[in-house]
Amino acid sequence: MAKLLYLWYQTYKMCNKMEYMKFGNSGLKVSKFCLGTWHLPPSKERDSYGVYKVDEEESKKTIVKAIDLGVNFFDTANVYHGVMQGPDVFHVGNAERILGEAIKGYDRESLVLATKVRGKMAEHANGEGLSRKHIMWQVRESLKRLNTDYIDIYLMHRPDPDTPIEETMETFHDLVRQGKIHYIGESYFDPTDIPYLVKIAKDLHVPFIAMQEPYNFLERDIEKDKFILAKTYGLGIMAYIPLAQGVLTGKYLNTTPDMSRATYVPEISNRYFTKENFEVLREFHEIAKELGVTDTQLALAWIFKIQEINQITIVPIIGVTKINQLEENIESLNVKISNDTYKKLDEISKRVKVNWEIKYNKIIKRFE
Repeated sequence: MAKLLYLWYQTYKMCNKMEYMKFGNSGLKVSKFCLGTWHLPPSKERDSYGVYKVDEEESKKTIVKAIDLGVNFFDTANVYHGVMQGPDVFHVGNAERILGEAIKGYDRESLVLATKVRGKMAEHANGEGLSRKHIMWQVRESLKRLNTDYIDIYLMHRPDPDTPIEETMETFHDLVRQGKIHYIGESYFDPTDIPYLVKIAKDLHVPFIAMQEPYNFLERDIEKDKFILAKTYGLGIMAYIPLAQGVLTGKYLNTTPDMSRATYVPEISNRYFTKENFEVLREFHEIAKELGVTDTQLALAWIFKIQEINQITIVPIIGVTKINQLEENIESLNVKISNDTYKKLDEISKRVKVNWEIKYNKIIKRFE
């Protein structure tokens, strides 16, 4: 009994630590963390296609724990499997389904769910894209998998050069009027397209509030242009891979742990594992030690410092495979980075060499 009371008290304390903020220039209030489902706890079992399965029981426990700790913001996508980085049509929909099952029994109005549309969901001609036909089909499917009547933030996962953006936005207008979605957003659109997206959304009375982009201490490309757009148009940034797919946790400094993401996702080593980066990561680790925090906590606290400096909304989308990782992430809210420490971190980040860069697809030919 004493142990149960202690655990309850620890959870109560953690939940009370959660902070909430308005998302961009909207009235929507979200937790300072968003729990993502792109990477869920993996099982050691493989399916008939040779793909690692998701540990569904552990995944649901993690989602439930996040809610208990005060997280109200969750991100997924119709194409997400939960372990595969780039799912095929045989594995899509899995992450949405798991999230939908995990939140059963909770007050839906207390949660903010974001999902995406665009990716390939079937082999037929209309199996992907941002056409009216595809969106209307996939919003129905996502709602079923998520066990909900509406989606809070519906994001265009990537541009679709084959569909006029006006068709897409008019479809979103209809879905907003029907109450199936509340807000919309984009991911990976060319920065020069954003002003027109904002304009047409405003003309149609569609609340365009979100940009989902890769952002972390090692990858700061979006500071060049999308930070300005966020500030100008009041858009919130959902920062995915805030820990560089686990690289910023420090776990790869000496070895590659068994069943860690890098053991079955070659993109991680190809993208991040350079001599220059390991030197930066060691210095990053030493700064974390000086502050008495973990590398993970420093990486997340750094994002909150960036948010403070730039006066924009940035919500890290965290991905965890263990409950203690979730707790460690949330504890970063207590880490405060001084201006001197920030300057030191800023200097070492300039030496980062990532074998990848954002390549946007521009789809809007002219501003009307």
